Amino acid sequence: MGAGGLGGRTAPLRVDAQRNLEHVLRAAREVFGELGYGAPMEDVARRARVGVGTVYRRFPSKDVLVRRIAEEETARLTEQARAALGQEEEPWSALSRFLRTSVASGAGRLLPPHVLRVGVDEPAGAQGGAVAGPPDETRVPQQRGVPAPPGLRVVAPRAVPAAELDDAGVAELLDVVGQLVDRAREAGELRGDVTVADVLLVIATAAPALPDPAQQSEASARLLEILLDGLRSRPA
Repeated sequence: MGAGGLGGRTAPLRVDAQRNLEHVLRAAREVFGELGYGAPMEDVARRARVGVGTVYRRFPSKDVLVRRIAEEETARLTEQARAALGQEEEPWSALSRFLRTSVASGAGRLLPPHVLRVGVDEPAGAQGGAVAGPPDETRVPQQRGVPAPPGLRVVAPRAVPAAELDDAGVAELLDVVGQLVDRAREAGELRGDVTVADVLLVIATAAPALPDPAQQSEASARLLEILLDGLRSRPA
Protein backbone atom coordinates (compact mmCIF):
# COMPACT_ATOMS: atom_id res chain seq x y z
CA MET A 1 0.00 0.00 0.00
CA GLY A 2 1.38 3.40 -0.93
CA ALA A 3 1.94 6.26 1.46
CA GLY A 4 -1.24 7.93 0.30
CA GLY A 5 -3.30 4.94 1.48
CA LEU A 6 -1.65 4.86 4.88
CA GLY A 7 -1.51 8.49 5.85
CA GLY A 8 -3.19 10.33 3.00
CA ARG A 9 0.09 11.86 1.75
CA THR A 10 -0.18 13.12 -1.81
CA ALA A 11 2.38 15.94 -1.74
CA PRO A 12 5.56 16.84 0.20
CA LEU A 13 4.76 17.96 3.73
CA ARG A 14 5.70 21.33 5.20
CA VAL A 15 8.54 21.19 7.70
CA ASP A 16 6.22 21.58 10.70
CA ALA A 17 3.76 19.03 9.34
CA GLN A 18 6.57 16.56 8.72
CA ARG A 19 7.84 17.10 12.25
CA ASN A 20 4.37 16.51 13.68
CA LEU A 21 4.04 13.31 11.64
CA GLU A 22 7.35 12.03 12.98
CA HIS A 23 6.30 12.88 16.55
CA VAL A 24 3.00 11.04 16.09
CA LEU A 25 4.63 7.94 14.62
CA ARG A 26 7.26 7.84 17.37
CA ALA A 27 4.60 8.31 20.03
CA ALA A 28 2.40 5.62 18.47
CA ARG A 29 5.26 3.12 18.53
CA GLU A 30 5.91 3.88 22.19
CA VAL A 31 2.27 3.85 23.29
CA PHE A 32 1.26 0.76 21.32
CA GLY A 33 4.46 -0.96 22.42
CA GLU A 34 3.65 -0.30 26.07
CA LEU A 35 -0.13 -0.68 26.08
CA GLY A 36 -0.92 -2.67 22.95
CA TYR A 37 -2.92 -1.67 19.91
CA GLY A 38 -5.98 -1.14 22.10
CA ALA A 39 -4.53 2.12 23.44
CA PRO A 40 -6.66 5.16 22.50
CA MET A 41 -5.59 7.81 20.01
CA GLU A 42 -5.74 10.38 22.82
CA ASP A 43 -2.78 8.63 24.49
CA VAL A 44 -0.82 8.84 21.25
CA ALA A 45 -1.60 12.55 20.90
CA ARG A 46 -0.63 13.21 24.51
CA ARG A 47 2.70 11.40 24.09
CA ALA A 48 3.37 13.28 20.83
CA ARG A 49 2.45 16.58 22.52
CA VAL A 50 0.00 17.48 19.79
CA GLY A 51 -3.76 17.80 19.73
CA VAL A 52 -5.76 14.72 18.91
CA GLY A 53 -7.09 16.59 15.87
CA THR A 54 -3.54 16.70 14.51
CA VAL A 55 -3.33 12.93 14.77
CA TYR A 56 -6.63 12.46 12.97
CA ARG A 57 -5.63 14.85 10.19
CA ARG A 58 -2.76 12.53 9.30
CA PHE A 59 -4.56 9.27 10.15
CA PRO A 60 -8.33 9.50 9.63
CA SER A 61 -8.95 6.45 11.83
CA LYS A 62 -7.10 4.49 14.44
CA ASP A 63 -7.06 1.47 12.12
CA VAL A 64 -5.03 3.45 9.58
CA LEU A 65 -2.44 4.39 12.21
CA VAL A 66 -2.26 0.85 13.58
CA ARG A 67 -1.73 -0.54 10.09
CA ARG A 68 1.04 1.98 9.42
CA ILE A 69 2.91 1.05 12.59
CA ALA A 70 2.37 -2.69 12.11
CA GLU A 71 3.60 -2.56 8.51
CA GLU A 72 6.73 -0.64 9.49
CA GLU A 73 7.58 -3.05 12.30
CA THR A 74 6.87 -6.07 10.10
CA ALA A 75 9.27 -4.66 7.50
CA ARG A 76 11.89 -4.07 10.18
CA LEU A 77 11.64 -7.67 11.39
CA THR A 78 11.87 -8.94 7.82
CA GLU A 79 15.07 -6.99 7.23
CA GLN A 80 16.53 -8.31 10.49
CA ALA A 81 15.66 -11.87 9.46
CA ARG A 82 17.09 -11.38 5.98
CA ALA A 83 20.33 -9.95 7.39
CA ALA A 84 20.74 -12.92 9.73
CA LEU A 85 20.00 -15.34 6.91
CA GLY A 86 22.54 -13.74 4.57
CA GLN A 87 25.35 -12.96 6.99
CA GLU A 88 25.46 -15.97 9.31
CA GLU A 89 26.73 -19.28 7.91
CA GLU A 90 25.78 -21.40 10.93
CA PRO A 91 22.00 -22.05 11.06
CA TRP A 92 21.71 -21.71 14.84
CA SER A 93 23.80 -18.53 14.83
CA ALA A 94 21.50 -17.07 12.18
CA LEU A 95 18.32 -17.88 14.11
CA SER A 96 19.67 -16.73 17.45
CA ARG A 97 21.03 -13.52 15.90
CA PHE A 98 17.61 -12.75 14.45
CA LEU A 99 15.95 -13.34 17.81
CA ARG A 100 18.46 -11.24 19.74
CA THR A 101 18.30 -8.34 17.28
CA SER A 102 14.51 -8.41 17.08
CA VAL A 103 13.99 -8.59 20.83
CA ALA A 104 16.47 -5.75 21.40
CA SER A 105 14.64 -3.56 18.87
CA GLY A 106 11.30 -4.10 20.62
CA ALA A 107 9.61 -4.74 17.26
CA GLY A 108 7.93 -7.87 18.59
CA ARG A 109 5.62 -5.80 20.77
CA LEU A 110 4.27 -4.18 17.61
CA LEU A 111 3.72 -7.22 15.41
CA PRO A 112 0.29 -7.33 13.77
CA PRO A 113 -1.87 -9.46 16.09
CA HIS A 114 -2.86 -11.86 13.28
CA VAL A 115 0.80 -12.79 12.71
CA LEU A 116 0.86 -14.33 16.18
CA ARG A 117 -2.23 -16.38 15.30
CA VAL A 118 -0.40 -18.38 12.62
CA GLY A 119 -1.44 -21.98 13.14
CA VAL A 120 -4.07 -21.15 15.77
CA ASP A 121 -7.51 -22.63 15.17
CA GLU A 122 -10.23 -20.36 13.88
CA PRO A 123 -13.80 -21.17 14.96
CA ALA A 124 -15.78 -23.21 12.47
CA GLY A 125 -17.10 -20.95 9.74
CA ALA A 126 -14.76 -18.10 10.65
CA GLN A 127 -13.34 -15.81 8.01
CA GLY A 128 -10.63 -17.59 6.05
CA GLY A 129 -12.33 -20.96 6.17
CA ALA A 130 -10.16 -22.53 8.87
CA VAL A 131 -11.72 -25.71 10.20
CA ALA A 132 -11.38 -26.45 13.87
CA GLY A 133 -10.25 -29.90 14.89
CA PRO A 134 -11.51 -31.86 17.89
CA PRO A 135 -11.06 -29.91 21.13
CA ASP A 136 -8.50 -32.35 22.55
CA GLU A 137 -6.13 -32.03 19.58
CA THR A 138 -3.18 -29.67 19.36
CA ARG A 139 -2.54 -28.18 15.95
CA VAL A 140 0.73 -26.77 14.65
CA PRO A 141 1.80 -25.23 11.35
CA GLN A 142 3.33 -27.67 8.86
CA GLN A 143 7.00 -26.95 8.13
CA ARG A 144 8.66 -27.78 4.83
CA GLY A 145 10.06 -31.31 4.72
CA VAL A 146 9.27 -32.07 8.37
CA PRO A 147 6.78 -34.77 9.42
CA ALA A 148 4.23 -33.90 12.06
CA PRO A 149 5.25 -34.90 15.60
CA PRO A 150 3.18 -37.74 17.08
CA GLY A 151 -0.18 -36.66 18.44
CA LEU A 152 -0.19 -33.31 16.66
CA ARG A 153 -2.60 -32.32 13.90
CA VAL A 154 -1.02 -30.37 11.05
CA VAL A 155 -2.44 -27.20 9.56
CA ALA A 156 -1.10 -24.96 6.81
CA PRO A 157 1.49 -22.37 7.95
CA ARG A 158 -0.66 -19.57 6.57
CA ALA A 159 -3.75 -20.44 8.63
CA VAL A 160 -4.83 -16.87 9.22
CA PRO A 161 -7.81 -14.99 7.76
CA ALA A 162 -7.37 -14.46 4.04
CA ALA A 163 -8.26 -10.77 4.31
CA GLU A 164 -5.23 -10.27 6.55
CA LEU A 165 -2.87 -12.22 4.33
CA ASP A 166 -3.23 -9.82 1.42
CA ASP A 167 -0.40 -7.92 3.09
CA ALA A 168 2.68 -8.96 1.13
CA GLY A 169 4.88 -7.74 3.98
CA VAL A 170 3.46 -10.30 6.40
CA ALA A 171 3.83 -13.11 3.87
CA GLU A 172 7.44 -12.08 3.26
CA LEU A 173 8.20 -12.06 6.99
CA LEU A 174 6.74 -15.54 7.45
CA ASP A 175 8.72 -16.83 4.47
CA VAL A 176 12.10 -15.47 5.59
CA VAL A 177 11.65 -16.55 9.21
CA GLY A 178 10.53 -19.93 7.85
CA GLN A 179 13.87 -20.25 6.08
CA LEU A 180 15.73 -19.55 9.32
CA VAL A 181 13.63 -22.15 11.13
CA ASP A 182 14.07 -24.76 8.39
CA ARG A 183 17.85 -24.34 8.31
CA ALA A 184 18.22 -24.66 12.06
CA ARG A 185 15.96 -27.70 12.16
CA GLU A 186 17.69 -29.44 9.26
CA ALA A 187 21.03 -28.89 11.02
CA GLY A 188 19.62 -30.70 14.05
CA GLU A 189 20.00 -27.61 16.24
CA LEU A 190 16.34 -26.69 16.63
CA ARG A 191 13.66 -28.78 18.28
CA GLY A 192 11.58 -30.58 15.68
CA ASP A 193 8.29 -29.23 17.02
CA VAL A 194 9.28 -25.55 16.90
CA THR A 195 7.39 -23.55 14.29
CA VAL A 196 7.56 -20.10 12.74
CA ALA A 197 4.71 -19.10 15.05
CA ASP A 198 6.78 -20.14 18.07
CA VAL A 199 9.72 -18.02 16.94
CA LEU A 200 7.52 -14.97 16.44
CA LEU A 201 5.91 -15.58 19.82
CA VAL A 202 9.37 -15.57 21.42
CA ILE A 203 10.02 -12.16 19.85
CA ALA A 204 6.69 -10.84 21.10
CA THR A 205 7.06 -12.12 24.67
CA ALA A 206 10.79 -11.66 25.30
CA ALA A 207 10.56 -7.86 25.11
CA PRO A 208 8.48 -6.84 28.14
CA ALA A 209 7.54 -3.18 28.43
CA LEU A 210 8.99 -2.11 31.79
CA PRO A 211 9.18 1.50 33.02
CA ASP A 212 12.93 1.40 33.70
CA PRO A 213 15.02 0.98 30.49
CA ALA A 214 17.91 -0.74 32.26
CA GLN A 215 15.56 -3.16 33.99
CA GLN A 216 13.78 -3.85 30.72
CA SER A 217 17.04 -4.58 28.89
CA GLU A 218 18.24 -6.91 31.63
CA ALA A 219 14.91 -8.73 31.87
CA SER A 220 14.70 -9.13 28.08
CA ALA A 221 18.22 -10.52 27.83
CA ARG A 222 17.65 -13.06 30.61
CA LEU A 223 14.24 -14.14 29.33
CA LEU A 224 15.58 -14.56 25.80
CA GLU A 225 18.46 -16.76 26.98
CA ILE A 226 15.96 -19.01 28.77
CA LEU A 227 13.74 -19.19 25.68
CA LEU A 228 16.68 -19.86 23.35
CA ASP A 229 17.75 -22.74 25.56
CA GLY A 230 14.23 -24.14 25.30
CA LEU A 231 14.28 -23.93 21.50
CA ARG A 232 17.46 -25.97 21.07
CA SER A 233 17.33 -29.66 20.35
CA ARG A 234 18.74 -32.08 22.90
CA PRO A 235 20.89 -35.15 22.20
CA ALA A 236 18.83 -38.34 22.22
